Amino acid sequence: MLLAGNDPAAAGSRYPPCIFRQTTGLWCPGCGLTRGTHQLLNGHLLSAISANLFTPLVVGTLVWLWVSWVRVAWARPALTLTARSQRLVAYALPVLVVVYGIARNVPAAPFRTLAP
Repeated sequence: MLLAGNDPAAAGSRYPPCIFRQTTGLWCPGCGLTRGTHQLLNGHLLSAISANLFTPLVVGTLVWLWVSWVRVAWARPALTLTARSQRLVAYALPVLVVVYGIARNVPAAPFRTLAP
């Protein structure tokens, strides 16, 4: 995999920078996901989480969606969430993403650690 072998945090990296960060100077909720995914693919869970708290969740969701797609391609039923889980994701996830995006830009002691 390209991302596993090439560190996006290395000098001279060819990965594109975050446009939101370049424009506003603030960390978006997705900043650090590429670095975090690289760390996760190389077996460094804590480094992945320090880059972005949502890295394991995003990578896990992508794996879930890929497995579901493969099951459908093999004429098997897709993986689904329960109705309760769907409601929880629909309401809680947007709130968590917004709160995380705000909290990681607060220049105070415990929140500074949320920036990648």
